[in-house]
Amino acid sequence: MTHHRLLPDRTGHFGPFGGTFVPETVMAALADLEHAWARARRDPAFRHRLRSLLEEYAGRPTPLYFARRLSAALGGRARIYLKREDLLHTGAHKINNALGQALLAVRMGKSRLIAETGAGQHGVATATAAALFGLACEVFMGEEDMRRQELNVVRMRLLGARVTPVRSGTKTLKDACNEAIRNWVTTVRTTHYCIGSVVGPHPYPQLVRDFQSVIGQEARRQIRQAAGRLPDLLIACVGGGSNAIGLFHAFARDRRVRMIGVEAGGTGLRPGHHAATLVKGRPGVLHGAKSLLLQDRFGQVLSTKSIAAGLDYPGVGPEHAYYQLRGRAEYVAVGDRQALAACELLARTEGILPALEPAHALAYLARIAPRLKRGSVVILGLSGRGDKDVHTMAQHLTRAQGRDGTAARRV
Repeated sequence: MTHHRLLPDRTGHFGPFGGTFVPETVMAALADLEHAWARARRDPAFRHRLRSLLEEYAGRPTPLYFARRLSAALGGRARIYLKREDLLHTGAHKINNALGQALLAVRMGKSRLIAETGAGQHGVATATAAALFGLACEVFMGEEDMRRQELNVVRMRLLGARVTPVRSGTKTLKDACNEAIRNWVTTVRTTHYCIGSVVGPHPYPQLVRDFQSVIGQEARRQIRQAAGRLPDLLIACVGGGSNAIGLFHAFARDRRVRMIGVEAGGTGLRPGHHAATLVKGRPGVLHGAKSLLLQDRFGQVLSTKSIAAGLDYPGVGPEHAYYQLRGRAEYVAVGDRQALAACELLARTEGILPALEPAHALAYLARIAPRLKRGSVVILGLSGRGDKDVHTMAQHLTRAQGRDGTAARRV
């Protein structure tokens, strides 16, 4: 595998994936962003300001928590650690990237942020950063996602952001991305498009990865202190893939560290019933970059389905596609029901209610933990907390009355 720190190449490619496929009107803005980030990342004042914001405002470093009771419930063969991004301000890893991009936008003289959002956590993080820096903010959100993530819509509006419903297509994250790009094309001089995942045209996959890589950098130091060595396994959910890349990147050259990304299997791996792009996708271009996509035989992008709004996307970051191509990471899918059961499992064993997105990773870990080598050390990326999903959980979860432990048996 090519040295991971040299990727992407100068044209924004991770092997055959990535690149820039956008209207001519935004090419100059992308070039400006690339140059601005290249300068900012070398600027000690910028790095210091971002580090201070992450520590004093967002709450980094986040703990690496040994989940003792969860480890026991899953057979006791593995020591399972949770990287607690759910404890950050705004409740998810998204604030790492939003603060970084907002700080960069101010440096570039932009007065307005726009964003796309699915689960709403990126929208909330962007609205938060915009309020902090005194920037105007508009967030595009699919009408279906607005319905199922109503709490986050209220939060964004309280923070001063305009939340624009998207009524086209499946009314979810893909369509929100389309609308954000359309808006950016017409407002590019004053507006920075704050993309929320490691997707989109170059330099966004690299930019977002760099801002999220703090997750893995911290986890690497913390696990050495806690376990005296590197982990055997990293596992995280993948929609666009920013929290997973954030965790994986610091370990990419350590071939003994196994890495698993878990996608949304929805209600089954039939077209239109899932969002498992790496499991079922084929190469294509979406939202400005070449990666794996869920598409029909004519190349039309398929609709997706997942109980987790943040995983409900038919594409994936090009770096993940490259990791899979080169065999550096494995990618699997977990269904809605298993994710719901995993939420209950973690709540009952550790008193932690996860978001539905990382619950997919937990569900797959529950499946394989009893077969891991005894004494294995595992880090699970707990990318967000479950406050936003309580209404969805209440609608879908059916528990056997008066019986503890049902979730652990159902996972």
